[in-house]
Amino acid sequence: MVTRLLARLYWALSRWTLTVEAVPTRPTVLIGAPHTSNWDFVLMLAIAWRLGIDVRWLGKSSLFRGWRGPIMRRLGGIPVDRSDPARVVGDVVARVHQGEVFGLVVTPDGTRSATGYWKSGFYRIARETGMPVTLGFVDRTTMTTGLGPTIELTGDVGADMDRIRAFYSDKAGLRPERRREPRLREEPGQTPFSVSDRA
Repeated sequence: MVTRLLARLYWALSRWTLTVEAVPTRPTVLIGAPHTSNWDFVLMLAIAWRLGIDVRWLGKSSLFRGWRGPIMRRLGGIPVDRSDPARVVGDVVARVHQGEVFGLVVTPDGTRSATGYWKSGFYRIARETGMPVTLGFVDRTTMTTGLGPTIELTGDVGADMDRIRAFYSDKAGLRPERRREPRLREEPGQTPFSVSDRA
């Protein structure tokens, strides 16, 4: 209740306009893109709280140490042990089987630089768990942010990414110069990915 009240106040005072195609009704991988600023996280929380979406997000385990741990978990954080990343999928699947309905927020732009590829973790998690993908966005040119369509991935990486590229083609992010084209190394014709691209 408190978070929804805070979110209502935020959107009443914000210069941003919230637009939503449809609120997911089942567990989904919620993409946050273009990810060009740390403020994206604040906007995504404001969106989720306003719409009543229970969010989860993945963070390196060091973020959950000491006094920060309870706060990060309260905000939906799931610690990731980078020495055993396969456990992440198992944890997400377990939450789905327990009946949780949540949006797993993933920012595939990764380092927020303007070069390179999107990280493929969101695609792999969605395919391995059977979760759909909801396209969250930030567009400074129109001062709009929110949720686009929720799509089912087919396993045809090129075709799936074409749909995602089409949606984000006119979305600039908070810092347009840092925007990264939605493209995975796993797509046909791309250079095979390295381990660092998979997170």
